[in-house]
Amino acid sequence: MKSVKDKLFDKSAILGVIGLGYVGLPLAVEKAKAGYKTIGFDVQETKVKKVNEGHNYIGDVVNEDLEELVASGLLTATMDFSKVASADCVCICVPTPLDAHQQPDISYLIASAKSIVPYMHKGMLIILESTTYPGTTEELLKPILESTGLKCGEDFHLAFSPERVDPGNLIYKTKNTPKVVGGVTQQCTDIAAILYESILEAPIHKVSSPAVAEMEKILENTYRNVNIGLINELAILANKMNINIWEVIDAAKSKPYGFQAFYPGPGLGGHCIPLDPYYLSWKAREIGFHTSMIESSMMINDKMPEYCTVRASKILNRDKKSLNGSKILMLGVAYKQDIDDYRESPAIHLMNELKKEMSEVKFFDGFVLEYLENGIKYISEPKLTKELLESVDLVIVSTAHTNIDYDFVQKHSKAIFDTKNAMKHIVNRDNIELL
Repeated sequence: MKSVKDKLFDKSAILGVIGLGYVGLPLAVEKAKAGYKTIGFDVQETKVKKVNEGHNYIGDVVNEDLEELVASGLLTATMDFSKVASADCVCICVPTPLDAHQQPDISYLIASAKSIVPYMHKGMLIILESTTYPGTTEELLKPILESTGLKCGEDFHLAFSPERVDPGNLIYKTKNTPKVVGGVTQQCTDIAAILYESILEAPIHKVSSPAVAEMEKILENTYRNVNIGLINELAILANKMNINIWEVIDAAKSKPYGFQAFYPGPGLGGHCIPLDPYYLSWKAREIGFHTSMIESSMMINDKMPEYCTVRASKILNRDKKSLNGSKILMLGVAYKQDIDDYRESPAIHLMNELKKEMSEVKFFDGFVLEYLENGIKYISEPKLTKELLESVDLVIVSTAHTNIDYDFVQKHSKAIFDTKNAMKHIVNRDNIELL
């Protein structure tokens, strides 16, 4: 009987991916493109149906690739977790959000692990890719999987390899982004590395344990969170001092070493950067450690929608208007430019703050045509017209989409609050105020 290592070398291994979202679907596609028969698992019938019909719903997946892989039989999707029994390797790529108390919600991860248990067999490789707190793989996942009676490191292999998906990145995709891998044993690490080496066109960096790999992922995003918190705080200070923080950053960028540019905005969005520091601070409290610098940056970033609301109020006050009853148009609700992902979008948080002040808020986003929040569907204005711009008291640039004619916006708007410096090339700035 072939080992999983041998099956990976000759491409006879069957690979499974649990969770077909922003991380799971691109990974499943790359596995199938590498020549492996790949099964995608998801509890959402709509996702499974779309994949099996060759209909893409993730921006970083090439439509033609998905169609071809499904047609060839290399990629299928299912809600039937009993098919895990036929898989030699399974990657878990499910959401790990925060609950109402800003604590890790690992219910999806636990459910995924338990769905694997009845169908586990000797020689399997299981890899967790979902971002989580250090210790999850060994303290939570391993005991659930070992409840089968199989022993990790002997009967099956277990590793953590953090996802590094950056939606909308035109250079780095799943295939060419370096991968970090940490297994429970050295053999677990080596076999997981063989899998990724056969799929990706990027270096594989091995670490000594799953906890190191888990901490590495948290470090990546906490680093960004802290630096964005710093620049957001400096943006508030610079505004009080009547200094253009964007010009300051451009000047600092001229130094060829020792400085990396981060930019202010109405808050943080996406699944990782706003959430990961909470995972770390929660875990730190378990051992009596207080992450003061990290928590301070989180507080600053979390308050940016409120700060932008105050700034919007001051802009309206100059025209003797209040937030209450004012008509406001938000340009963009995606959490970053040129993508359709609105998870944890600061633009939506800002919109909600404005609504609390009884503003009449509309939005236009050519990428996010509609979004759901608390079961309510919100729909984008169909077109960015002269009539729409002239009908509102304030336009807020909340996402720096590049498909917007900002000259047109400037020409037909009464007042503009640009929170992303998207209009930096506009010459006539009489009606534009920067964050």
